[in-house]
Amino acid sequence: MEPIRIDPKRALDEAMRAQQKLAASFKTLREVEDVDYGATDKEAIYREDKVVVYRYKGKGKPTAKAPILICYALVNRPYMVDLQDDRSLVKNLLALGEDVYIIDWGYPDGADRWLNLDDYINGYIRRCVDAVAKHAGVKKINLLGICQGGAFSLCFASLHQDKLQNLITMVTPVDFHTRENMLSHWTRDMDVDLFVDTLGNVPADLMNWCYLTLKPVRLNQQKYVAMLDILDDKVELENFLRMEKWIFDSPDQAGEAFREFIRDFYQGNKLVKGGLEIGGQPISLKNITIPVLNIFAEQDHLVPPSASRPLGEHIGTKDYTQLAFKGGHIGIYVSGRAQREVPPAIHEWLAKRTK
Repeated sequence: MEPIRIDPKRALDEAMRAQQKLAASFKTLREVEDVDYGATDKEAIYREDKVVVYRYKGKGKPTAKAPILICYALVNRPYMVDLQDDRSLVKNLLALGEDVYIIDWGYPDGADRWLNLDDYINGYIRRCVDAVAKHAGVKKINLLGICQGGAFSLCFASLHQDKLQNLITMVTPVDFHTRENMLSHWTRDMDVDLFVDTLGNVPADLMNWCYLTLKPVRLNQQKYVAMLDILDDKVELENFLRMEKWIFDSPDQAGEAFREFIRDFYQGNKLVKGGLEIGGQPISLKNITIPVLNIFAEQDHLVPPSASRPLGEHIGTKDYTQLAFKGGHIGIYVSGRAQREVPPAIHEWLAKRTK
């Protein structure tokens, strides 16, 4: 093995550049404002317990014939879809004439310990869909489910597709037992009953730690080392801090719903294997015959493509479209490529199918 050769001049130059950036950072850090997320104005149109449905306000009147309701995962705040002015799936959909609503699940507390999947899917989602349809003055809406919210949306469509015109799933796990699904491997032998019976609601900090350890070096070390490169750039530093704030602003998980989701989806893989019931009603993807658009990210470490692609094999519809995005689980919302590609793809697909 050849010895590592260090160029003294290059090393000195790099050290000097780092010193200059650190010196400049003191000025930048004084100028950085308290960052927030959620760039688009919105109004609440429905409230129930901790759940709120918001309608986003675009600059012009929507031209779409039916609204889109976004159903996000329970494990993060939903504003990743509207993180900032130049990184907003919502803003771009509005600019194309879509009418966009979103479910904000809020922050579960001890009063929500016994909420189960029936409460979320047959309860909250059903009533949110009805509220959006009433507010928009239509009989059927378009549902866009993201990540875990996509799995919930598939279950909802299996039971209540009479309320929907079209279904869109983004970075949604369908087959939970694919080889690349690290979260599935971690939870496969987990004693979820002991876990939930001990903790009650699942703490957000514990969930975040699990996600960060999927890529421990990249997510716990490298990104903070790389932050040195942007310490003298106020805009880039604020972008970084905004993302960090979103990552660590996570809700606790209602214990019973968490138990059921781990047991029936991650451990039992019942969404594709069969045997899944929500509120005593059997769930079958074959029941879904409305048009379905499935969007997944090719470099997704949380929901690998192999977990999303099988939807086409199990879904009942004859109008199934699959879109692979070159990016990761978060990049599909916030990257420059995503802003250019994803909203137009959704808009054009819906325009051909919405009555």
